[in-house]
Amino acid sequence: MYPENEPRHGGFGEMVFAGVAIALICYLAFAALQGEHGLFSMLRVEADEARLQEQLSDLQAERATLENKTGRLSIDGLDPDLLDEQARKVLGLARPDEIIVR
Repeated sequence: MYPENEPRHGGFGEMVFAGVAIALICYLAFAALQGEHGLFSMLRVEADEARLQEQLSDLQAERATLENKTGRLSIDGLDPDLLDEQARKVLGLARPDEIIVR
């Protein structure tokens, strides 16, 4: 059918090679987007990092507030008003001339 000196074009082997190459490219593209270290995972990790940084700053502010309160309750810097407020809250006490609103 073909003369011996003329090269063949096409054929089953070339189609198999093209199919395997396309499948490999599709797999690598999928892994680059959806894989464990892919683009979508990176975006999710960055969003988690931003959320955790915000949570960290909130906790640091809360810690600073608590450190300030405990510092004012220590013996060196005793704040009488804060001590009175905390004692009333814990013990549930009030003076006779005060009105309690709940």
